[in-house]
Amino acid sequence: MTTFASHTGRLTAHALRRLSRQPAYLLFNLIQPMVWLLLFGELFRRVAELPGFGTGDYLSYLTPGVIVMTAMMSAGWAGTSFIDDMNRGVMDRNLTSPVSRGALIAGSLAHQSVVTVIQSLVVFGVGVLAGARYDGGILGVLVVLAVAVLLSIIFGALSDAIALLVRQQEALIGISQFLALPLAFLSSVMMAPSLLPGWVGTVAEYNPVDWAAVAGREALTADPDWAQVLGHGGLLLALAAVMSWLATRAFRAYQRAN
Repeated sequence: MTTFASHTGRLTAHALRRLSRQPAYLLFNLIQPMVWLLLFGELFRRVAELPGFGTGDYLSYLTPGVIVMTAMMSAGWAGTSFIDDMNRGVMDRNLTSPVSRGALIAGSLAHQSVVTVIQSLVVFGVGVLAGARYDGGILGVLVVLAVAVLLSIIFGALSDAIALLVRQQEALIGISQFLALPLAFLSSVMMAPSLLPGWVGTVAEYNPVDWAAVAGREALTADPDWAQVLGHGGLLLALAAVMSWLATRAFRAYQRAN
């Protein structure tokens, strides 16, 4: 095992042990998705009856969208761990240790990926219990988990980079909230692409939240358009690689400034 992989594994395990001592964190982060899923699913149930919507069940349409929204918003807080480490002096100890700098970022993103899988499975389960139905089977579910993880890496890396640059909880939270809701509503998470206003549909084509929602919903259909799923998945993978690289560069900038 390489040094990078070994350090990443140890940092991920440490973060998961810390998470296991704070189960309220996972519970708190699932309250908002439950509100979206159950309340919005009931309030807008008849939206699916609109001509051109394309499916007869709004809850089945909404559930994959809520999963990707949860992945994005949860990952937006990833950088708060780095700021906590800065305030407690843990970051300084890490920087004077032989731990791989890339592993510090990779460990943070791996931990966020595990959290995303757990949250996604819970949201999926609640959606199915509430009546959502899918023909895509296990493969469709795995695709939804994969795109949710890629989205969490994109926004987790962005959050880590911002944390390393601004070094303030308030600034990081403000930036995350400023990005999250506009990106969610400028996508097809809650409304079918064919019914979006023209300019919103155009913006959605460049929105990674929409890439994940479209790929996930398509994979859950009885006859998926795999070219579309792989195309959107490839875009998410490429953006995740770019954002991870930028987070690593932000780490080096932080290190030079100290």
